[in-house]
Amino acid sequence: MHQPKWCLFYDVHTMPACPDVGAAFDADAFTDRIKACGVDYIVFHARCNLGMAYYDTKVGIRHPSLQYDLFGRLAEACQARGIALTAYVNVGLSHEEALLHRDWTVLTPEGYTYRPDRLDHFFRMMCYNTSYAEHLLAMVREIVSGYPVAGLFLDCMHQHPCVGVECVREMKERGIDWADAAQRAEFANLSRVRIARRIAEAARAVKPDLLFYFNGVGYEDQQEIGTYLEYECLPTGGWGYEALPLYGRYMRTLGKPLLNMTGRFHRSWGDFGGIRTEASLEYDCLHGLALGMRTTIGDHFHPRGDINHAVFDLIERVYTRLQKLEPWLEDAQPQAEIGVVAPAPGFSWVHEQAFARSQAALKGATRLLCELKQQFDVLSDKAAWEGYRLLILPDDVLLDETAAAKVRAHLACGGAVLSSGWSGATPDRTGFALPEWGLRLEGEDPCDPAYFVAGPRLSEGMPDMPVTLYDRGTAIAPLDGTEVLAEIWAPYYSRHWDGEHGYVYLPPDRATGRAAVTMHGPIAHISHPVFTSYHHHAQVPVRRLVANLLAKLLPAPMVQAEDLPSFARVMVTRQPERRIVHLLSYVPERRGASIDMIEEPIELRRVSVALRGDGREPARVYLAPSRQELPFEAAGGYIKTTVPAVPGYAMLVFEERR
Repeated sequence: MHQPKWCLFYDVHTMPACPDVGAAFDADAFTDRIKACGVDYIVFHARCNLGMAYYDTKVGIRHPSLQYDLFGRLAEACQARGIALTAYVNVGLSHEEALLHRDWTVLTPEGYTYRPDRLDHFFRMMCYNTSYAEHLLAMVREIVSGYPVAGLFLDCMHQHPCVGVECVREMKERGIDWADAAQRAEFANLSRVRIARRIAEAARAVKPDLLFYFNGVGYEDQQEIGTYLEYECLPTGGWGYEALPLYGRYMRTLGKPLLNMTGRFHRSWGDFGGIRTEASLEYDCLHGLALGMRTTIGDHFHPRGDINHAVFDLIERVYTRLQKLEPWLEDAQPQAEIGVVAPAPGFSWVHEQAFARSQAALKGATRLLCELKQQFDVLSDKAAWEGYRLLILPDDVLLDETAAAKVRAHLACGGAVLSSGWSGATPDRTGFALPEWGLRLEGEDPCDPAYFVAGPRLSEGMPDMPVTLYDRGTAIAPLDGTEVLAEIWAPYYSRHWDGEHGYVYLPPDRATGRAAVTMHGPIAHISHPVFTSYHHHAQVPVRRLVANLLAKLLPAPMVQAEDLPSFARVMVTRQPERRIVHLLSYVPERRGASIDMIEEPIELRRVSVALRGDGREPARVYLAPSRQELPFEAAGGYIKTTVPAVPGYAMLVFEERR
C-alpha cells in the first residue's frame, strides 16, 4: 500500500454547461509537470459534486461535452511515471443526479429539498438512505474495477439531518425521536458512517489493498474504515491559521498516516485566478511537516485541460526545497509531554453548538501553548491519556467515572494537572469529581466581569493591577491544604440593565476573598475559562498567568527558547538516534476585512535553543539539510546551542547516543 508523501489534490467541479471539457488536455504534459514537482501521489476526480463523471461510465452521467475517457487517460500517464492516483468521488453532493432524482435528496426538517441559497454548494444534498446509495456503490465498483487506482477520496460526506420517508421510518424502527433535533443529528451521523463502511466494503471486495479517506466523517468514526487521514485547511479560505496546529496535534494521536491538505488559492476552492504567496504556501507545508503530517496541495483543474504553469512553478519551487529535508522527515515521530484534553464533544461536529464551544477552548489553548513553545498533543476522551507529564483540562472538561479514573491514574504516575473553568467537575456540575482538586465548587461566579490579582508566587511579569476575566467563570472555595495563588476582585456592579441605565462601565472595586487560582499538590486550577478567553480576546497577562503556572507544574520543559518572539513556533520530532527541532518564524498579518496574509518570512538572528537531554548523550548538533555544524554544550540537563539565523524556517538536528 502506497503511503503518500508529496501530493497534489485536484478539484474538477465543472458545470454541465461548460462546452469544451478535456478539449486541450495533454495527459503526458500534465503528468510531466507533476513528476517535475517530485510528487508521488495525486487525487483526481472520477466524479464531481455536480454529478459529472470524467470517465466512461455506464452507471453515472459523463460530462456532456467530454468526448473521451479523461480519467482513464490520466491514469495511464500516471502509471507510466510512477505516480499513484486516487479517484475522487463526491458522495454528499451530486447536483445533476439530484436534479433528475429529487427522491434521492435530503428533505430538511424545514421542508426543503432545495434550500433557499441556490448559490451555496450544499443547497441540495444526497440522502444515503435512499436508492441513491446503491447507485453510488455501483459507481464505486465501476471505478475501482476499471482503473489502476491507489485509493478513493470520498468527499462532502457530512449529510445533514433528513426527514424523508426512508429516514423517518428507520428512526421510528430504532426508537429514535425523529422530531428531536439532537436525535436527528445522531441518526444522520449513523447514516454517514454506515455508507462509508459500505463503500469501503464494496471497493475492497474488488481491490483489497486500497487507500481510503472519508472527508466529512468524524476522524474517530472512520478509525476502522479508512486507512489514512487528511486535514483540509486553506488558511486564507476560511479556516484561518489557528486550525492546523490544533488538528495536527489531535489527528497525530489516532495512529494513522496523515496528510496536511492546503491549497494554492488566495481564497478557497474554485478561486481559479487566485494564487498564494510563496511564503504562505511554504509555511503551511513546513508547519504540517513539523507536526508529523505529510503534505498535499490543492489546485483546481481547468475544465478544458489548460496547464497552469504559474501554479506548477510555485509548487515545484516549494516542493523542491522541502524534499531536501526528506532524510529527517521519514518516520519522524512528533514529541509531546503535555496532553490537552478536549472538552465534550471533542472533535465530533454532530452537535454544532457544543462543538463550537469545544473548539474555542482548544484553539485558545493551542495558540497559547504554541506561543509558550510547549510540546503537546490534543486528546479526545477516547484517547489514552498516559505518558504525559502534564494534563491540561481547558475550561469545560467534565469528569465522568471513566475520565476521573484516567486522571487518577495519571496522578498516580507522578503527573500534574492544570484545569480551568468548569473542568474537573462532575457531569452535573455540582462538585469536583476528585478530592485531589482540594476545592469546593459553588456554582457560577456572581461577577460579570470578574477581575483577578496574582499573589506573590504568580506575580512575575504580571501587571500590578486587577486584570479582567472577560468570560463568566466559576466560584471556588479552597479546602484545607489548598494554596490560593490569585484572588477574585469584584466590580462595583455587574453588567445589567436596571430599568434606567445600562451598566457597561464596570471598574474593579474590591477584593472578594474568593480564589481565582489554586494549587493542591500537583493540581492547579483557574476559576475562569481562560483558554476560551484567550481565543476570543488574546490577553497577554492571561498567557503570562498560565506560563507562571506551567513553571511550577512543568519546571523543566522539553525545549527552552527564550530568545524567540511570541509568533515563532517550535516543534520537536524524533528518529532513531536523533531529535529534530523545527523553528518557524512567520507572521500572518490581517489585511483588509478578512484575509490573514503571509507575504514573507521573518528572519531571526542568533537564536538560543536548549533541548532537554532526557538521559541522552549529545554527539553533534547541525542544521539540515546543509549539515552545518553548530557548537553546543551540555549543562543543567539541557543540550544548548545557538542558531546563527532562522530565515523563516530552520531544522535543528541533535544527533544523540544513549
